[in-house]
Amino acid sequence: MISAQAKESFERILQKAAQTRLTVDSADTCQIVLQTRHGAGSAADSTANAPLARTTIDRANVANVVVLTISSISFRLLLMLHVKEDVATVEYYTKGDAERQFSEVFQEICNLCCGAINQELLRYFPDLGMSTPYMLSARCLPYLEGLKPELLETWAVTINDAVQLSATLCVCAHAPIDFTADVSVAEDTSGELELF
Repeated sequence: MISAQAKESFERILQKAAQTRLTVDSADTCQIVLQTRHGAGSAADSTANAPLARTTIDRANVANVVVLTISSISFRLLLMLHVKEDVATVEYYTKGDAERQFSEVFQEICNLCCGAINQELLRYFPDLGMSTPYMLSARCLPYLEGLKPELLETWAVTINDAVQLSATLCVCAHAPIDFTADVSVAEDTSGELELF
């Protein structure tokens, strides 16, 4: 029910959001690379149809994931951001401030990333609602397949060649979805407050 160009649009929107919002400084580098496509609805490539339980996500070192949801009449999108609380990652996001709790800071960053996705999607779907970030155990990841998503992908995110994250994009469609996202326009809205 999600066209090939709509799937590519979701991917481009995720890539732009990750590169502009998962970094703490505009000079930081951010690479996002597809790790795995899951499920029967995936394109035929070497990682297609791989169950989420057997992906390269290292759940032994990722106890929790931050989950955000964007919902509309025609689809529900879940963004799950996996993070290892290693020294490099904690220092990167807390900037060495011991008084800042990593989990709170990282959830704020995740909220900005999902907000950027939401802003892009509002151009095509005016009826969106977005959740606040919440944490779940990484053990919940294999159960995403039970939602029967039309799009389920895991991306590797590397910041400054040092900070390693993963992002799982899960889209469940309730109606046919076909759109082409233009994410070429660079807009900096990092300081804006969105009111509802």
